[in-house]
Amino acid sequence: MNNGSTRSTPVRFGFLMINDFTLISMSSAIEPLRMANRISGEQVYTWRTLSETGQPVTASDGISINVDCGINDPRALDNLDIMIVCGGWNVEQNSTPAVLRWLRTVSQTGISLGATCTGSFLLARAGLLDGYRCSVHWENIGALTDTFPKVHVSRSVYTIDRDRFTCSGGTSPVDMMLHFVSAQCGAVVSAGVAEQFIYDRIRQSSDRQRVPLKHVVGNQSAKLIIAVELMEANVRETISQSDIAAYTDLSRRQLQRLFQRYLTCTPSRYYLQIRLARARELLHQTSMSLVEISNLTGFVSSSHFSKSFKEHFGHSPSVERQQ
Repeated sequence: MNNGSTRSTPVRFGFLMINDFTLISMSSAIEPLRMANRISGEQVYTWRTLSETGQPVTASDGISINVDCGINDPRALDNLDIMIVCGGWNVEQNSTPAVLRWLRTVSQTGISLGATCTGSFLLARAGLLDGYRCSVHWENIGALTDTFPKVHVSRSVYTIDRDRFTCSGGTSPVDMMLHFVSAQCGAVVSAGVAEQFIYDRIRQSSDRQRVPLKHVVGNQSAKLIIAVELMEANVRETISQSDIAAYTDLSRRQLQRLFQRYLTCTPSRYYLQIRLARARELLHQTSMSLVEISNLTGFVSSSHFSKSFKEHFGHSPSVERQQ
């Protein structure tokens, strides 16, 4: 098959798996490469898997995965073109100094760097995303933005900015890898890979991650969608229910009825859930203190934050951080 490839040697990928990495994202990155090789009839891509120590690494679902080598193995960077960091849960805890130092070393070799899911946090902590655009899972956008102001965080499914390749997690690595496959092997091979995976639409880098709220509540509730977007955009400096109602040209009672009808809760309760979800994300993905987190999520004090958090989740923020 004429695959359109102009390169005589395979493109060599490395996949660094951090403890608690998301298995679906890692698989979604590697499987398109395997299938592209099969469809093209030649070895267009090779890959190796790494962990910090070279020992098996455990995914967030508890499955243990063997790897080819550790980061200090002489084979780790041998002839690599792209190194992708596979992140997941508890990225703050799993961002060890040794891994961060190693990633800085990788960047100095000319190897391109990428990330899946929360792997962008590790690149950012290593100072390797300053001045770059990047994608991260939508749950973690706020934490990455608040923690690393020099990083330009995108809401896109994936982002390619010069020698940085980042995607949001879930199945989004499929889309990013199909972009590589299309550029390297041609659109026919890329489409063939998608067909093998029963993947009916290849998303572009400009596509957004989340299912739009209108698909959840229908097109008849445009004002509700605007109200929710206002809440999501104003987590630190909260806005009053009266102001939200006025902005959407509704009375407070009309606003409450909309929320009860479509979201089965009051506007204030929904707003609180948004803020607590952001706080929970910051607990797991940053080392910020409870005072800092309470300030960033619109609570008047850390005690107020802790009380609200425990009432909602059934345990304290400190216990949540340890999980």
